[in-house]
Amino acid sequence: MRLPPACAMAWIAIGAPLAWTQMDASRMEITLERKEGKVWKAIDPALILASGDVVRFRFKPSFDGYLYVTDYGTSGKYTLLFPRAETGQKNLVQAGKEYLIPATEAVFRVAGPAGYESVYWLVSPVALGNNTDFAPAHPSNYRPSVLLPRCDGTVLQARGLCLDQQAGPHIVDDNESVPDDLSKARSMTTRELTIIQDHDRSVVSTGAPATAPLMYEFRIAHK
Repeated sequence: MRLPPACAMAWIAIGAPLAWTQMDASRMEITLERKEGKVWKAIDPALILASGDVVRFRFKPSFDGYLYVTDYGTSGKYTLLFPRAETGQKNLVQAGKEYLIPATEAVFRVAGPAGYESVYWLVSPVALGNNTDFAPAHPSNYRPSVLLPRCDGTVLQARGLCLDQQAGPHIVDDNESVPDDLSKARSMTTRELTIIQDHDRSVVSTGAPATAPLMYEFRIAHK
């Protein structure tokens, strides 16, 4: 995913709120949108995008925290998306508020070799030091992806869409290779996360108040 120089980010979510039996659970709602003409439309997170597609995210947390978003592109480039100079250094997000990324007229344009773009979302109850710690130019543990997105035949027939179930939100487990700086952050994160898909909206939650950082990966599949 290529980020124009003047880009900025922030967040928001759509749809009616889900019913939760545990009112003290911490959750994050996220929606991927694609620009079609002059209109932004929510899309299935498993949809395989084409090079040149323009996308953005909507995000809504149920708790206060500090947000960090990084992009691990298919070319191996690692970019801090939020916070940064173009997006503002105030990365405190508040419970119940909706945020949009990017927050300005800038956009994310899908680019690079075909594969899976990894967008890592890290929300911490406390600030995690210097923001530049999250953006090495090229991770030393980078390995080019050998997997290419493929349409799920069953889903394709049922919905008429080219979907790949490897795309969308995923829990980052201890066996998954992540950029060096996120490996340090992962040692502090809460492991017990649940992902629920509510139409085009994804909900990542934990059954208790967020007393430790929460991290998950949103994979964007593209040709």
